[in-house]
Amino acid sequence: MNGRRVPATVALVYGSAGALTAAGLAWTGWTGVDEPGIALAFGVLIAVGELARWGASREEREPAPLGSAGALAYALLGESAGRTTTHGVLQVVAVVVAGALVGTVPHIARGRGPALDHVARRVLTVAFAAVCFQPLHNSVASQGELADRIGMGPYGPFYALYLLLVLLLTALCDAVLASLMLRARTRYPYGPLLRDELRSLLGIGSAVCATGAVMALGTAVAGLWALPVFCVPLLLTQLSFRRYAAVRTTYRQTIASLARATEIAGYTPHGHARRVAALSTAVGRELGLSGPELTVLEYAALMHDIGQLSLVDPVPEGATALLPGAEQRRIALLGGAVVRQTGVPAAVAVAVIVERQADPYREQPLPARIVRAVNAYDDLTGDSATGALGALEQLRLGTAHDYQPEVVESLARVLSRGVPAPERRSGPLPAWVTHG
Repeated sequence: MNGRRVPATVALVYGSAGALTAAGLAWTGWTGVDEPGIALAFGVLIAVGELARWGASREEREPAPLGSAGALAYALLGESAGRTTTHGVLQVVAVVVAGALVGTVPHIARGRGPALDHVARRVLTVAFAAVCFQPLHNSVASQGELADRIGMGPYGPFYALYLLLVLLLTALCDAVLASLMLRARTRYPYGPLLRDELRSLLGIGSAVCATGAVMALGTAVAGLWALPVFCVPLLLTQLSFRRYAAVRTTYRQTIASLARATEIAGYTPHGHARRVAALSTAVGRELGLSGPELTVLEYAALMHDIGQLSLVDPVPEGATALLPGAEQRRIALLGGAVVRQTGVPAAVAVAVIVERQADPYREQPLPARIVRAVNAYDDLTGDSATGALGALEQLRLGTAHDYQPEVVESLARVLSRGVPAPERRSGPLPAWVTHG
């Protein structure tokens, strides 16, 4: 945890996952493993899924989709080749944890252990799915022909609907947990965080849920032979997603390199673009921008000074916030023209933000308001006579025309929390700053 105190919400999630893990392993060890062949097959699948996260970045929402799908399939497994299974909730937890531990050993050996947040969430969400499915399925399965007549048998229409309901509730449970943990760590507003998590379900999240359900249903009909058949599409999806993520990383590195051109040429101070991008992203999260909007905001913040390369004489210290309004707008328009030629994703949206960063805030889109305020803050803190508190005070004095009051106060809250920014010039502000 880098020496920092674990937030109470995160500690509660860790504690709950640890208690479930201990109970599952103890119960399974005491009573023995039901259907050991099935448990071994799913344990191996989960371990392979963990191994397949090789090369995943810690920023990925789901670094081991195959492992998650296999865990979900085992939680929703009611039959294998037409024979009713008898494993319970605690055995599901034990098999999932054991498979994940085996698959994680090579990563730990390389010094890249799993993210604890992902592990804790998987244990809790899989246990939730198993609690929703296993007891009811076992009780219904014991009814035999009656279950088939009322449509709750393994091939009845209500069975499929119930499985879909469990999947939706499980996905919602995971989104709520992820948002709560991120909220506890960052203190960003909970609503936008939950919205981002729910939006992500349309991507890799939906693939994990669908594959888990299909694996469970396929195993019910064809037995364990269904597992290798149905895991291949998700592996291919994971490979495609990794390539897409690599392309995005390359784009970001290209933009960061372009942003450094103004520093290398001596037009802006060292680290200025990175500081503005880090603080702008934090302010954007504070104000509820979504993931794609934050990406565009970050790109625009990195390239907001690129127009200075067109100047004959550099601005002293690169502090465009201290220039006359007309000169600021001229530099902004030059920067927007450069951005449009880069060919980066969302170049038009980024260019609009760069071009309009010098306009009066009432005429700007929200991302441009954020970039303008954060850029002015960093320019002003470069003056040793101003400092962080003096810079915020000057921003507040300019809220009648230049800076949106909500953006300035959001920036003050971010700074008071000490949100890390590359090469930040001053430490976190005291909490009373947020009250003006």
